[in-house]
Amino acid sequence: MPVQPAVQAVLDAMASAPRAAVPLTQGALDITQRRKLMDDLTVTSFRSVSESGPPMVEEFTHKVPVADGVIRVRTYRPVQGGELACYLYIHGGGWWLGNIDIYDGPCRAMADRLGCVVASVGYRLAPEHVFPTAAEDCYAALVWVAMNADALGVDGTRIAVGGGSAGGNLAAVVALMSRDRGGPPLRAQVLDIPATDLMMATPSIEENANGYVLTKSGMEECRAFYAPDPADWTNPYASPMHASDHSNLPPACITTCEYDPLRDEGEQYAMKLVAAGVPVTVQRALGHIHGSHHMVKLMPDSARYTDTVVRFLRQHLA
Repeated sequence: MPVQPAVQAVLDAMASAPRAAVPLTQGALDITQRRKLMDDLTVTSFRSVSESGPPMVEEFTHKVPVADGVIRVRTYRPVQGGELACYLYIHGGGWWLGNIDIYDGPCRAMADRLGCVVASVGYRLAPEHVFPTAAEDCYAALVWVAMNADALGVDGTRIAVGGGSAGGNLAAVVALMSRDRGGPPLRAQVLDIPATDLMMATPSIEENANGYVLTKSGMEECRAFYAPDPADWTNPYASPMHASDHSNLPPACITTCEYDPLRDEGEQYAMKLVAAGVPVTVQRALGHIHGSHHMVKLMPDSARYTDTVVRFLRQHLA
């Protein structure tokens, strides 16, 4: 179907904006300046178009030790007392953008709707920290949640992992790592518009290379920041598509968008999982671009995609 009218209005507005208003194109700025500008833009966008949740009964930002440093993990508890299931959430941003503060609203909303603890992972970003740092940080966060389940009021047998875009990539990798390393068992994985193959060879990357916010050249830059060594592009912990075995992974819910360069690799990963005997729920957001299916205040049909994820998680975390 054509691009949704509300999405097209966003694209038209961006196309008419001065080049300086789009931080991703500001070649004269260093990475720290670009990140701040883009993160500020994301915060403004989220507040105007995305779902946000109510205050939590408990909310803590923890300092979690990792192999060679410390990361932040923020936990949201919507109800008092008792052991709750946990949803480990990994934000997107091309491995070089984003933080747990930006995704505060969506995490609150998910904790409230699921009635579970949401643990949001503040993994270290590229290019200061290249592959496999982000993947190892996210896996370390999973292990930390499981090891501290009692203190967090979490049922360590009911943990799911999920994320969007680069966060979807990292969620899929965490599921692989947990299986391969005999780590904490996962009930489910949510892979929202995920990057699954850094080789970037699918038809949708060319079909949607330009004009839909996320571009092929932008993806190539993200890849160069995160995995500058091409030898890593087929490492399964960078590209889950290249794992030699996709069996014994948790049930997956995978969302793709019609006009998204990442569309085909998300759907191809779903087929890999199905072929390996993993239960998979797949939904394609028709008429949407990368991430526009979360613009619930602009897009009449956006709620259905989050609703599917909520039903999926309720089923598997029950």
